[in-house]
Amino acid sequence: MLTYKYQNFYEAIEHNAKTNPKKTVLFIDDRKVDNLRLKQKIDTFARFLEFSGIKSKDRIAMIVGNSEEFIIALYAITKIGAVAVPINNFLKHEEFEYILNDCAAKMLISSPAFSKETKDLLDTTTVEKIVWTEDYEKLDERNYSFVEITGSMETHEQLANPPRLDDLACIVYTSGTTGKPKGAMLSYRNLFSNSIAGEEAFKITSKDRFIVFLPMFHSFTLSIMVLLPIYTCSSIVIVKSVFPFSNVMKQALLKRVTIFLGVPTLYNSLIKAKIPWYFMLFNKIRVFISGSAPLSEQVLNDFGKKFKKATLTEGYGLSECSPAVAVNRLDWQKPMSVGLPLPGYKVKIVSEEMVELGVGEVGEIIVSGDCVMQGYLNRPDATDETIMNGWLRTGDLGKIDKDGFIYIVDRKKDLIISKGINIYPREIEEVVYKYEGVDSVAVIGIKDSATNDEEVVAFVQPKEDIKLDEIAIKKYLKTHLANFKIPKHIYFVEELPKNATGKVLKRVLKEKVKEGHFKK
Repeated sequence: MLTYKYQNFYEAIEHNAKTNPKKTVLFIDDRKVDNLRLKQKIDTFARFLEFSGIKSKDRIAMIVGNSEEFIIALYAITKIGAVAVPINNFLKHEEFEYILNDCAAKMLISSPAFSKETKDLLDTTTVEKIVWTEDYEKLDERNYSFVEITGSMETHEQLANPPRLDDLACIVYTSGTTGKPKGAMLSYRNLFSNSIAGEEAFKITSKDRFIVFLPMFHSFTLSIMVLLPIYTCSSIVIVKSVFPFSNVMKQALLKRVTIFLGVPTLYNSLIKAKIPWYFMLFNKIRVFISGSAPLSEQVLNDFGKKFKKATLTEGYGLSECSPAVAVNRLDWQKPMSVGLPLPGYKVKIVSEEMVELGVGEVGEIIVSGDCVMQGYLNRPDATDETIMNGWLRTGDLGKIDKDGFIYIVDRKKDLIISKGINIYPREIEEVVYKYEGVDSVAVIGIKDSATNDEEVVAFVQPKEDIKLDEIAIKKYLKTHLANFKIPKHIYFVEELPKNATGKVLKRVLKEKVKEGHFKK
C-alpha cells in the first residue's frame, strides 16, 4: 500500500511555498520563479476561473506549448476541482474539435502559435472562452489574455471542499484502434502513485533539477517531469522546444540539470554527436530516463561508455497507467528489459484466457495498482474490455524473468511508435479512405534497424481505372492530420492481400517490404 501525503496537486504547491518560499522552482531562459511566486500566480488564475463560472468537475482543455503558463493552468484548474485536459498540440483543427466536444470542455487555454487551428473552435465546440497565453490581437468577451489575468495580485481563497485523492484530476487522450482518441480518466491517486514510485526508483531529492524539452502534454513528461519534481520540491528547467538541440544541452549544463528524460532516437543521436569536452566534464546529470519506445541493447551499451558519470535507465508505461508501470533501477538493470514494476504496482503475463503464465512465457501484460485509470471517458464498453477485476490489459505482449524483470516482446495492437510518439494506423486509414479514388488502404510501421524507430508507410489500392498521385494524397493528409502521422511512403498496389473474411493481411505487407518488393 502506498502512503499519500497530499490529497490534490495544489496541496503540494501550498506545502512548497510554505516550507521553501524562495527556492527556485522554475527556470525559463533567463528568468526564475520561486515557489511562493508560482503559488501566487496559480491562486490568481484560479480566481479568474472561478469568476468565469468554472465549477468543480468542469473540463478545461489546454493546447499549450512547454511554458510556465502550462504549469500555472494545470495547478489552478485542479485547485478549484475542475479537470485539466492537456491535448497534443501537434494535432489539427478537426482532431481538436473532436476531443473538445468529447470531453465537453467549457474553456480552452491556447497559445497564439496554434491559433490557426484553435481560434475557430469557439464556433464548433462546447468551448465558451479561450485564454491566450501570449499576445493575441482579438481580445474580447470570449478571448482573454493569460498575462493580464496573472498580472493581477488578487488571489483566490481556499475552497471549502478541495479535491480529494480519488477525484478526477486529468483526462489524457490516447488514440485507439477504432481511430478516434479515447480519454483516459486519471485521478489524483493515479498520478500521485507515479510520483511516489518515481521518487523512490530514481532516488529523487529536493536538490534535483529536471529538464523538460519533450512536450508537457505527453503523459510521460507530465507525470515524471512536471508533477514529480513539484511533488518532491525539486526544480524544473523549461525548454520551449527541442530545436535547436544545442540549446537543450546548453540549458542542461548552465542550470546544473540532474534528471534528463528522452526517447531512444535522441539517445542514439547523442552517442553519435560531437559533444563539447566542457559539457562532458562539468554537466551534473546523474540519471537519463528513456521511455515511449524500446531502447536497443547497442544504444544502452554505447551510451554507458560515453556518459560514464550517469545512468541511462529504461522504463515502460502507457497513458492508462498514469503512465509509468516499470523501470530499471539505478543499481540493477538488465539490457532489453523495461525493468521491475514500480513500487505499489503488480504486473502479470497472461494467456488469451487471462490465465497467468510462468517465468519466461510470452503473453499479454496486465497491470494492477493505484496507477490504473478510472476508465475511458464516455466509453463504458471500452473500459470493461480494458479493465477486468482491477487488472488493466495493456495489449502488449511480454514476458517476465525469474527476477521479476519485464521484457516487451511485441504489440498486439497495430500501434506504430515513431520518435517516441504513438501513431494508430486506423486513424490515418480512415482519412485516406475519404480521398477520391481510393478503394482500400492499409497503414503499417516499418522498423529502421539502425535507429530502432518506425516509419509510417501506407499501401493504397486505387479504384478501377483511377490513377492516384502520392504528392497529392500527402498534401490532402496534411490538412487533416498532424505532420507526424503523414506516411513517409505511399505505395500503390493493384490489390491488398486479404484473408477469407476480407481483412487486410498487414503481416504480408511487412514481409514484402523487408524482402524488397517495395522501394523508392
